[in-house]
Amino acid sequence: MTTLKLGRCFSRTAPSLARCITTGSTTGQDYGVGSSRSLQLDNPRIMITGSLGQLGQGLAKVLRNKYGRDNVIMSDIVKAPKHIHDMGPYLFADILDFKNLQEIIVNEGVDWMFHFSALLSAIGEHDVPLAIKVNIQGLHNVMELAKMYSLKLFIPSTIGAFGPESPKNPTPDFTIQRPKTIYGVAKVHAELLGEYYYHRFGVDFRSLRLPGVISGDTVPGGGTTDYACSIFDHALTQPDPFQCYLRPDTRLPMIYIDDCLRAIVEMMEVPAADLRMRTYNIAGLSFTPQELTEEVKRYIPNLEVSYRPDGRQEIADSWPQVFDDTNARNDWGWAHRYDMDKLVDIMFQVVTQRLGIRPMHKGSASAGR
Repeated sequence: MTTLKLGRCFSRTAPSLARCITTGSTTGQDYGVGSSRSLQLDNPRIMITGSLGQLGQGLAKVLRNKYGRDNVIMSDIVKAPKHIHDMGPYLFADILDFKNLQEIIVNEGVDWMFHFSALLSAIGEHDVPLAIKVNIQGLHNVMELAKMYSLKLFIPSTIGAFGPESPKNPTPDFTIQRPKTIYGVAKVHAELLGEYYYHRFGVDFRSLRLPGVISGDTVPGGGTTDYACSIFDHALTQPDPFQCYLRPDTRLPMIYIDDCLRAIVEMMEVPAADLRMRTYNIAGLSFTPQELTEEVKRYIPNLEVSYRPDGRQEIADSWPQVFDDTNARNDWGWAHRYDMDKLVDIMFQVVTQRLGIRPMHKGSASAGR
């Protein structure tokens, strides 16, 4: 465990900080869901960790439109491009540095936190020690700070939180979870720790198990489901066949990013009393690489795809094929809007705009190929 040098009144481990900070009553009822401040805010101060990734930038835009530009603080550990700074507040935040996070929460008056900092599935398998630091140690810092400062906390979970022993079609909310990646192990840990902090300390922890998230706004980040994003860039710019690292019949749950972001915001706004669980499955659609390829060919008929499974195939084989999100639909009215047709249509619109090429229409011969 990383130790922290935080002055004479603090012990060397982060959890002991709670003894040195005046937060009013220290009973569980004064944290998280027991805090009237966290429940009644019309314009909460919001912090997003790992905000330069696939979800963070889109969520910041949605939240700023809803709660105000200056009330949403993006953060990450790298220098952000100019357009990010132009959009609103951006800060350096290292989730492994407890004091750094603490200073931001106190100085900026943070009320809600969306914790997106993590190494994804395939990347984590190449550097397990780093994944443990970022995905588990960072989680511990965030969870303790949520308890100390009565934060409403969202931490995404994943299809990777399940393993080969889990039922695959459909996969319910409550079933055996024995993931075989460090990413999945860390997510199960987050689910259980968040539920514990909710019951033990009243922390308003919320989580959604996300399918593979499909987005055309940013470059894919190395996840096992990212072929479903990469195929669009490749089809529009490369003449050679697209190499897919999964078998053509590998079915996985997916969701378009607009549906995903809407689900996250909707869940955060649901009154705590209406949530029967702290972690829910959400689903959009499920498809295979071969099925997606056929849909992409509606735009680019001469697209060719070769299938060369690599280490990500083993990961995908351990994951659900179809998510059962009945509880989310019943408890807080979740419903996806993008089916396969709408997904492919919007992806070509977004990717062509990002690449600066002419818009595509169904049946086009090629573009940049």
